[in-house]
Amino acid sequence: MTTEHLQEFFSSGYEYNLFEKSMIVHADCLEWMNSVPQDSIHAIVTDPPYGVKEYDPDQLEKRANGNGGVWRIPPSFDGHQRSPLPRFTAFNPRERKQIQSYFFDWATLVFRMLRPGGHIFLASNVFLSQIVFTAIANSGFEFRGQIIRLVKTLRGGDRPKNFEQDFPDVCTVPRGCHEPWGIFRKPIPDGMTVGTCLKVFQTGGLRRKPDGNPFEDVIDSERTPQSERKVANHPSLKPQSFLRQLVYASLPLGEGIIVDPFMGSGSTVAAAEAIGYSCIGIERHHEYYLMSRNAIPALARLITEESQLSFSFSP
Repeated sequence: MTTEHLQEFFSSGYEYNLFEKSMIVHADCLEWMNSVPQDSIHAIVTDPPYGVKEYDPDQLEKRANGNGGVWRIPPSFDGHQRSPLPRFTAFNPRERKQIQSYFFDWATLVFRMLRPGGHIFLASNVFLSQIVFTAIANSGFEFRGQIIRLVKTLRGGDRPKNFEQDFPDVCTVPRGCHEPWGIFRKPIPDGMTVGTCLKVFQTGGLRRKPDGNPFEDVIDSERTPQSERKVANHPSLKPQSFLRQLVYASLPLGEGIIVDPFMGSGSTVAAAEAIGYSCIGIERHHEYYLMSRNAIPALARLITEESQLSFSFSP
């Protein structure tokens, strides 16, 4: 896929920036997805801000000031300064309903632009996954399972707030040790097999690992290294060692276009650039869009343990 093709069909009049095989666009993803050609995208790999609430200006201000809101400062166990995390348990029933409605509308637009047989890889968390996954399935997508990213987080495990001394042996929810990613597929047309779908649309399945083994739904993952956080100071940055495996699997024939509608600082686009795929990243916050212009090539150049040991990264 050439950058000239991306520019012609997917810039849609918005501010954009081109890389070796990819493009980023400064736009609201709902508006952008409604403007691109139908059945033109092969896969989605994304980590959404849920209901977009945690990235509203008032919540970002509270995060910067460290005084509550959706963002919380997790406890410190090793003497290091902790980055704020979204407090997903702070959502009330009305806000959860809004999240469900938002992702139904979002998935409806994704359904329009994704090719038949194309997959969505969507990051979630144990508090909201059932709501979000149901909304996406209700929009017409097939739920194809979950990828379990094994990673110890700092979510959960807290003692009852303001009663820590009274109930020292109690935690309100388990300490999080995994991150669920939902996998969804746009249905293959009636009468068409996966093999035929691959021939016609280059979609329908997942790419096997470079060693020939199947892509697996449990991935042992590190937390995002400091070397990557220094490149891209985004609160939801995922490690390249993990993202490159998802991106690699998302295009079964190693060809096509991936979209990250919630690009942030561009880590998914960087993963695609690192393995020679084409990706379009969409970001509505201009601060993160500008950050990604430098972060993407820097992240793409990083050597991860997976790329050294197992990935050839040539489509």
